[in-house]
Amino acid sequence: MSGGVDSSVAAALLAEQGHDVIGLSMQLYPSTSSGQATSATERFGTCCTLDDLNDARRVASKIGFPHYIVNFERQFRDTVISNFVQEYASGRTPLPCAHCNSDLKFSTLLDRARGLGAEQVATGHYARVEQARGGRWLLKRSADPDKDQSYFLFSLTQDQLARAVFPVGGLTKPEVREQARRLGLVVADKPDSQEICFIPDGDYASFVERKEPAVARAGAIVDREGRELGTHGGVHRFTVGQRKGLGIASTIPLYVLRIDADAGTVTVGSRNALEQTRLTASGVNWISLDAPQSAVRVSAQIRHRHKPAAGSVIALADARAELIFDEGQPAITPGQAVVFYEGDTVVGGGWIE
Repeated sequence: MSGGVDSSVAAALLAEQGHDVIGLSMQLYPSTSSGQATSATERFGTCCTLDDLNDARRVASKIGFPHYIVNFERQFRDTVISNFVQEYASGRTPLPCAHCNSDLKFSTLLDRARGLGAEQVATGHYARVEQARGGRWLLKRSADPDKDQSYFLFSLTQDQLARAVFPVGGLTKPEVREQARRLGLVVADKPDSQEICFIPDGDYASFVERKEPAVARAGAIVDREGRELGTHGGVHRFTVGQRKGLGIASTIPLYVLRIDADAGTVTVGSRNALEQTRLTASGVNWISLDAPQSAVRVSAQIRHRHKPAAGSVIALADARAELIFDEGQPAITPGQAVVFYEGDTVVGGGWIE
C-alpha cells in the first residue's frame, strides 16, 4: 500500500470480497511528512513519504485490517538507486520503476508474505493475471489503456504471477476513484505521483553526480563521421534520442544517436539516423511461452508510451533475444525495457542492449 488511491482501492475491494487482508507499506527512504529527507543532500518526491504511509494506515483502519510498515531502505538503495546511477554512468538510460516493481516489490514482498502466512500479494497495478488452460500464468494489459502498467511488470516469473493479484486491473482510473468515493476512502481524489520518487525536481544528472562524482568527466560530442562538434560534462547527461541541451550550434536539429561511456563520446546526427529496425535484449523473461527457437510475430514496446510496433523475435543464448521490427523505430535506447505482446498478452521482455 503506497498510500495512493489505486493500492487503497485494491486492498478495500479484497477486504469487501471477504479476503483476510494484511496491509504492508514500504518505507523506502528516511523522510519527513513534507517529503524532505533527513539528509541535507537528499530530497524525495510525492511517493512513499510519511504522509503517504499515514494515508495507507488510515485506509486500513477504516476498512478494518492490520497495517504494517516495512523498512526497505537498504533494498531500495541497493536494488533501485544503485542501478539508476550505474546505468547513467555507463551511458545507458535506466528504468527505475520496472526494477522497483519486479526486483524489489514482488520478490521481497513475496518473502514477507510467506513469513506472514499470506497466500498472495496484491498491488494497485493496472494489469491483469490469468491462468491459461495448460496451467501457465499470463500477464495481460489492464482495462484502462491509458494507465496500463504491464510494461513495467515484464520480469515477473511464473511463481510470482501465480501469487500476484491486481484488483484494479479490470477498472479504469475514473472507476477506481468512484470506488474510492463509494468506500469513503480519504485518498479518493489524491493526485497521482508523476515523477521519479527519489528525483522530484527532475535533475537526474546532479543526483548521479552526487552519488558518483567520477561521472562528471568531460568528453567530445561528435558527428557520425567522428568529427568533433563540441564538448560535454559527462555522458550521464545524455540519452539516446535527446535533442535539447546538446550545447552545440547546427543548421539542422541534432539528436543523440549513441553514447560511448568508455571513450566519453556522444554521437549526434539527424532524426532519420535515429531510425533502427533491430535490437538485442538481455535478461529476457518469457511469460506466455517458452523461449522461442524460431521467430515469433509480436508487437513490441521500447518505451512505456511507445506505440507497439510489429516485428519478429527469437530467443538467443544466455537469456537474450533479438527483435527485428518491420519498420524503423526511433531512439531504441539501451537500458530501457523492450516488452513483446501478442494482443493484450505479454509474451515476454528484456533490457535493451
